[in-house]
Amino acid sequence: MKPPVVNHVVAHPPPAGHRITFFRLDGTEVLDLREVHEQAGRLAGALLGLGLRRGDRLGVFAANSLEWVLLDLAALRLGAVTVGFDPSKFDADAGLRERYGLTLLFGDRHVEALGARPIGEVRRLVAQSPPGETPPPVVYGPDDPTTLKLTSGSTGAPKGMTASVGSIDNSMRSIQELFAHGAGDDLFVFLPLQLLQQRYWIYSALRFGHDVTVCTYEAAFPAMGRTQPTVVMGVPAFYESAKKHIEAQAARAAPGAADEAVRAAALRLFGSRVRYLWTGSAPAGPGTLRFFNHVGLPIFEGYGTNETDIISKNHPGACREGSVGRVLPGKHVLLDDDGVISVRCDYPVCRRYEYALPGESERVFGADGVVRTGDLGRLDEDGFLFIRGRADDVIVLENGKKVIVRPIEEQMKASPAIEECVLFCPTQTHLVAVVSPAQEPADEAAIAEQLALTNATLGLDERIGRVVVAHTRFSVENDLLTNQFKPRRSRILEAYRSQITDNRGGIIAR
Repeated sequence: MKPPVVNHVVAHPPPAGHRITFFRLDGTEVLDLREVHEQAGRLAGALLGLGLRRGDRLGVFAANSLEWVLLDLAALRLGAVTVGFDPSKFDADAGLRERYGLTLLFGDRHVEALGARPIGEVRRLVAQSPPGETPPPVVYGPDDPTTLKLTSGSTGAPKGMTASVGSIDNSMRSIQELFAHGAGDDLFVFLPLQLLQQRYWIYSALRFGHDVTVCTYEAAFPAMGRTQPTVVMGVPAFYESAKKHIEAQAARAAPGAADEAVRAAALRLFGSRVRYLWTGSAPAGPGTLRFFNHVGLPIFEGYGTNETDIISKNHPGACREGSVGRVLPGKHVLLDDDGVISVRCDYPVCRRYEYALPGESERVFGADGVVRTGDLGRLDEDGFLFIRGRADDVIVLENGKKVIVRPIEEQMKASPAIEECVLFCPTQTHLVAVVSPAQEPADEAAIAEQLALTNATLGLDERIGRVVVAHTRFSVENDLLTNQFKPRRSRILEAYRSQITDNRGGIIAR
């Protein structure tokens, strides 16, 4: 059996000749991956001197940066557990260290309020550590944790779960077999590094030998044209924004937006070297997927959860429209009589939550590595998995009719005027949609047109009676999107409850 990817990453220098690029709007920084490996080893020695030991927790409250990467790799070297905090979702208070049991905490803002060390200190610690004097790498077993993952809290306060080496290794090896990342590849990472899967691509570069580029979400569009990635890892909301940007650029260049102009605009945005786009974490609209495939940028959707890691993935040679791909080795999809998905993992991510309400762990985690996802799905005859929505988002009308909301929401989002759509049923008699407009002020005429088009395809019980147009677009900053840009249904309901329940407001279906 091959040693775990994590053990290889901490114990061996990466293959020669590969780089990591950190793109910022004010400039770029490029390092050889062997230099990064060496600096991480020296930083591990410095952190050891500051009292960090195996099993201790190292917190990072910062945006994507070289320092973030070095801290994570140094923690891996020592067997410490990295805890990443999204600065937009956590208050900068001194209680953070005690609440999450942090031995050390580094931050790039609110340092005094957090009781943290400034993240700029990382480079000084590296410079002051003598070359060659690095602690020996720890050896991990499959159940050992490397990270405490904190959920985005879409249904309440963030829950924590430790991520096992076995689950990381299983996912990374499966993906490597499907996509064969290697020499000539440059994987583009812009989602926050506190999301463990974003760090997978840095581990992949160190283990399998390819380049990687890191930036922030805000810098992603200018970064791609400059750095020319071969693989882009993004959430559906990113690709929907990219699609609108490409269409707008093409329309300015060639009124009528001929195919040639659209393809040229796509290449200007993404660069000319892309071999595929990766998406997951939330449902991708069929129109968005078709758009990128049509312009020559193959896009592959997958499915996974924090509790299971990657479950299934479309990939070259095995891609089916509407599906989230075939189930990966080591994952076993189980469907109950209602189509609710549970997943048994050969290498469980973890077996219970930390920092959760009583009963939460028992509701989700079963015996033998089984996780109840709460998603509705089906497997076709060829083993492709299709997701129909969330079991919690099935609305039961007073007449007993069950309405699965996700397909209806996706139909509404097919309009360029609608960025997000979330359905509610306040009286159990008719559906009310809250939509986040694609622009401000909202194009209410286009929204009304899409409402009529959507309702025309639906049965009587499934039709939307009224649309509430959000007065401000959903965003991470206003707490109506998670840090993976998924709508927070409970927060949206809370914010727009009066408009949802008021039968007189909004756009009325005709």
